[in-house]
Amino acid sequence: TMPSIFSYQSAEVDWCEGNFERSAVIAEYYNTVNGTTLFSLLLFTPLNFLVLEGAGMGNLSLLLAGIFSMYFHMTLSYMGQILDELSILWALAVAYSFWYPRVYFPRFIKTRKHFFWLSGVTTVISTLMSFIKPAFNAYALNCIAFHLLYLTRRELKKCNDKRVHRMAAVMVVWWVLAITSWLSDRWLCGLWQAINFPYFHSFWHVLIAMALLYCCPLVIYFDVNYEMPSFKPKLGYWPSDSWPVVVPYVTLEEPHKQC
Repeated sequence: TMPSIFSYQSAEVDWCEGNFERSAVIAEYYNTVNGTTLFSLLLFTPLNFLVLEGAGMGNLSLLLAGIFSMYFHMTLSYMGQILDELSILWALAVAYSFWYPRVYFPRFIKTRKHFFWLSGVTTVISTLMSFIKPAFNAYALNCIAFHLLYLTRRELKKCNDKRVHRMAAVMVVWWVLAITSWLSDRWLCGLWQAINFPYFHSFWHVLIAMALLYCCPLVIYFDVNYEMPSFKPKLGYWPSDSWPVVVPYVTLEEPHKQC
C-alpha cells in the first residue's frame, strides 16, 4: 500500500544530514533548527514591506515558507515537501504580481490587473505540474533566481547610487554562498558524509535568508522609484552602518531626485 502523504520519510527528497540522529521526533535536526533560524530572519523582512502595496500577502507568504520548511525537515513527509516547495512558489508569485516593474511587462499586458491574472494562471499551472515530479521542483525554483539577478542588473545600470550597488553586491554574495551550499549538499553528499559534516543544507537556510534580507530593500527601492515618484528612497542599515551584522531598510525622503 502507498504510504500516507503525512508519514515520516514519505518525501521524494532526503537531504544529506542523517535522520533521527539527535531526536526521535525530528528527522533532520540541524536542517529543522536552521529552518527555525530562517523563520526568525524572515520576521525582519515584513518591516521592509510596510510601504508596499500587497505587503500583507508578501509577509504571509514569507512566514509560511519558513514554517513549512521547518515542518518538512522535521518530518521528511511528502506533504511537508509539497508545502515547502509550493509556499516558495506562491511567495514568488506574490512578489512578481505586486512588484514586478511595469516597464518589463510583456507587450500584450496593459495593466497591473492583467498581470495579476497572468501571474495567477501561471502559478496555478505550475502548482499542478509540481505534483508530477516533486523532486524536480527545487531545481526549477532556484532557477528563478537567475531572472531576478538579470532584473537587478538592468536596474543597476540606471542607478549611480553607490549604496544601491553595494547592497546588490552583498545580496549576490549571500546568494552565491547559499546556492553553493545547496548544490554541495545535493551533489557531494557522499564526500560530506565521509568526513562527517553533512550540514550544508542547513547552511543554505541561513544564507538564503541573509540574501533575502538584502533583496527585499532593493525591491522596495526600485518599486518606490517606479510607483512613488514624489519620494526619494534611501537605503540604510540598522542599528548602524559600522556594525558587522545589520538589518538593511529603506527610508523615504522628499523631494524626489532621479537616482
